[in-house]
Amino acid sequence: MDIKKGILLWLPLVPDIIGNELNLIVALFIGIAFGFILEQAGFSTSKKLVGLFYGYDFTVLRVFFTAGITAMIGVIAFGHFGILDLNLIYVNPTFIWSAVIGGIIMGLGFVIGGFCPGTSVCAAAIGKIDAMIFIAGSFLGVFLFAEGYPLFEEFYKSGFWGYPHMFETLGMSQAAFAVLLTVAAVVTFIATSLIEKE
Repeated sequence: MDIKKGILLWLPLVPDIIGNELNLIVALFIGIAFGFILEQAGFSTSKKLVGLFYGYDFTVLRVFFTAGITAMIGVIAFGHFGILDLNLIYVNPTFIWSAVIGGIIMGLGFVIGGFCPGTSVCAAAIGKIDAMIFIAGSFLGVFLFAEGYPLFEEFYKSGFWGYPHMFETLGMSQAAFAVLLTVAAVVTFIATSLIEKE
């Protein structure tokens, strides 16, 4: 048995095993499990979430870095073994100016509100009123942007950079970038742990 066939035997979400209807049920249980893990990790507490910005708690940084590294290694490995066609993965187009302004708005919303969109739903699910207000504000922002899109469209689409991959932009192989980012994550984990101990 070759490696690819061996891997396919234990993959739980292969289309031949789980159809479209069952995928929705699987997604529901994965979502519930993800929300439970977020809550247990303290991500329903705004104090822990904004700790990153104030420099006293770097749990958010470590969790998101770990998620990114895990997904990156998984995608590269699946691509290597021919399980995943990397050419089919959609890459969002980069419009630099709307990305910069959107990032600033997101960051301010995170610091002021104490949540990001995902963690606000997690906190609202356990009855936190501030999270519910945060979600209402998010819906209001989405509604205003959608209604005002004709006014924002020109700016929104300005500074088009295409569909860049970071490893291509840096002029290195995908594997080399993966190793570099993993090393950066480990160094960041050690540094933030030392900062928290002071």
